[in-house]
Amino acid sequence: MASTAAALKQKGYAVTGSDQNVYPPMSTFLAEQQIEVMNGYAERNLAHKPDLVVIGNAISRGNPEAEFCLDHKLRFCSLPDLLREFFIRGKRTIVVAGTHGKTTTTSLLTWVFEHNGLNPSYLIGGIPNNLSQGARFTDSEWFIIEGDEYDAAFFDKRSKFIHYLPEVAIVNNVEFDHADIFENLAAVQKSFAHFIRLVPRNGLLLGNGDDSNLAPLLNVNFCPVKRFGLGEENAIRATNVRLGPTASEFEIPSAKFHLNLAGEFNVRNALAVVAAAKHVGLSNKQIQSAFETFKGIKRRMEVRGIAGGVTVIDDFGHHPTAIRQTLAALRLKYPSQKLWAIFEPRSNTTRRNVFQTELAESFAQADGVVVSQVARLELLKAEERLNPEQLMADLKALGKEAAYLPDVDTIVTHIASRAQGGDLVVVFSNGGFGGIHGKLLERLGRR
Repeated sequence: MASTAAALKQKGYAVTGSDQNVYPPMSTFLAEQQIEVMNGYAERNLAHKPDLVVIGNAISRGNPEAEFCLDHKLRFCSLPDLLREFFIRGKRTIVVAGTHGKTTTTSLLTWVFEHNGLNPSYLIGGIPNNLSQGARFTDSEWFIIEGDEYDAAFFDKRSKFIHYLPEVAIVNNVEFDHADIFENLAAVQKSFAHFIRLVPRNGLLLGNGDDSNLAPLLNVNFCPVKRFGLGEENAIRATNVRLGPTASEFEIPSAKFHLNLAGEFNVRNALAVVAAAKHVGLSNKQIQSAFETFKGIKRRMEVRGIAGGVTVIDDFGHHPTAIRQTLAALRLKYPSQKLWAIFEPRSNTTRRNVFQTELAESFAQADGVVVSQVARLELLKAEERLNPEQLMADLKALGKEAAYLPDVDTIVTHIASRAQGGDLVVVFSNGGFGGIHGKLLERLGRR
């Protein structure tokens, strides 16, 4: 939403917005773009009766601005609606979907296009370090967009990616997530199946052939399908994979690629990018040239600073698979350092007990684990809630030093009293987490 607001302003629109909590990096980004953000929701924020109100999917009935919109019959739409009708229609759209890896894959693909002069429009759910913002709308025929399976708005419960008119669809993987809107894995698969049905006969579906949950969805005959992955049955297969502490290498029959990202999951992300880029006519040399200069994304294993000899890393991971993959990549990069993981159970999935066992197992590569108080736990039924005491018991049974602590200040004190010079602290959260990164660095720096 913030990135789209900035791109709209650059096109000449007057843009204002409101949110309950605004935090970096988006709050900083909006301030730099001189976009006014009103803190909290109130009818007065819409008193000027704007030409169009874009309602985010976190808003529900009862929100004062949503109610004002309905009362006064203001023109409103969801963000996916806005994108489709104002920016996507008439473009050649590449939509990157999947439970994990969307932001990295979309950012890398966008940079491959940008680096090679294609000047694409793009919308990414994060801020790539190669690009000044997460969205841009140009006159190029290409539009590259991160396709989220979360719902569009309180008045449109379809997944966002249903709105994006894909010519090329990339599906990285399918797992159960978003427990507040999907009942089970089958419901998630159904939504992805609906998305796949939108790929035209002159388009292309690129699917991860190594993912068992995705496999049944790829058996379609209404559009071309190519499977990518590491397994032998994939049409686009990475071989001779080499995983280093800060980089990865892999080969396809016609070329070798080097990527400044760690972890096997990033090899698959890059393989999807190679497949899409070659489909639109870019050469292996052009793709590799972009890979060499790709600088990653904010909040994806981002080093926030070093203080008192302790390295503090920020990561957006909020699903057991993402946590496990990130810790595996960090362990590869920092093989001998003590690794502390701090986790905020904030998402609508991790607040619930659907991954009670998997969550503990996802921290296998960490030496110590701190879990903050589960957000808004009182809003869930007792039988649905994540059980913090059980999580602590499971972590300790795995030999981890584990603690469940009530707030940021207590966590900072806990870590500062235990972390030694050379240790690594990675913070997992999909929110601002009370500015914990800065507080940690400040406290560690004055020990």
